[in-house]
Amino acid sequence: MIKELNNCIICPRKCGINRNITCGYCRVKNQIKLAKACLHFWEEPCISGSRGSGTVFFSNCNMRCVFCQNYDISHEGFGKEVSIEKLAEIMLYLEEKGAHNINLVSPTPYIFHIREAVKTARNKGLTLPILYNTNGYENAEILKSLEGIIDIYLPDLKYYDDKYSIRYSKTPAYFEHATAAILEMYRQVGNPVFNDDGILIKGLMIRHMMLPGLLFDSKKVVDWVLDNLPPQVFLNIMCQYTPMYKAKYFDEINRKLNPKHYESLIDYALSKGLENGFTQDHGSATEEYTPIFDLSGIE
Repeated sequence: MIKELNNCIICPRKCGINRNITCGYCRVKNQIKLAKACLHFWEEPCISGSRGSGTVFFSNCNMRCVFCQNYDISHEGFGKEVSIEKLAEIMLYLEEKGAHNINLVSPTPYIFHIREAVKTARNKGLTLPILYNTNGYENAEILKSLEGIIDIYLPDLKYYDDKYSIRYSKTPAYFEHATAAILEMYRQVGNPVFNDDGILIKGLMIRHMMLPGLLFDSKKVVDWVLDNLPPQVFLNIMCQYTPMYKAKYFDEINRKLNPKHYESLIDYALSKGLENGFTQDHGSATEEYTPIFDLSGIE
C-alpha cells in the first residue's frame, strides 16, 4: 500500500480519491499496469540511438485526448498489472537488451510506484538514465518527489489556450500546470547533456505536436519555451498528427496537418531564435509508427 494514494493529488486534477480502494480520474487504482516493454527505435535520434530506447508503456492516463494514437491503452486500459519488483526487473531486462535508457511512457499516475521501482533496480545494478516521457499535465509539487530519480524529462507542451485543451483533451488549465511542471523539471535536471556517442543522458527536452488549424496556438507555445528556458533546451516540433480514435467527431481536426502551416511554424521558431530542436518529415504522419500493444516484454 502506498500512503500517498490514500488522498491522491498526484496530477493537477487532485481527485482526492483513495486509490488504495478505488480508481481516480486516470482509471488507475493502486497497481502498476503495463501494456508493453521493448526497444523503441522511433524516438528522437539522441534517445533511440543505434540500440533503441528501453521503453515501458504504462496503461491509462490523466488526460482524454480525442486523437490519442495509443487509445487502446490510455483510454481503454489494455494492459497487465505488475508489482513494483516486476517493474524493476523489466528495467534490468531492457538494460541487458542493450537499451540506451529506460523510457517511461505515460508515467504520471504511477509516480510513487516508479520512485520505488527505480530505487530497487538501482540497488540491483541498473545504470541507465531514467527518462520520464509525459503528456505534461503534472503537479509540479509532486514532481519534486522524483528529484534524483529521473535523469531526463521529456514532456509534451500540447496547448496554450484552454479552449483547445478542454475541447480536445478534457483538461482544464493545461498550459498553466504544464509550464509550471516544465520549470520544475528544468530545475531538477537542467540543460541537455550528451555522452560521446551523442546520446542524451541528462536534461530537459520538450515536444510539441502541431494540430490542424492551431498555428496561432502553436506559436504561443514556441514563444513560451523560448522566453522561459535557455537556448540549450531542445524543442521537438512534430508534424506526425494523424486523426485517430475519436478525432472523426471533430471536423476541424479530422484531417492531417497542412504542410505549409507546419513549415510556417518552423520558420517562426527559427525567426524567434530557436537554436536546438528537431523537426519531422511529413511522412511521419502515419499509423505505422504506432506500437502494437501485446504485453511483450512484460509476461
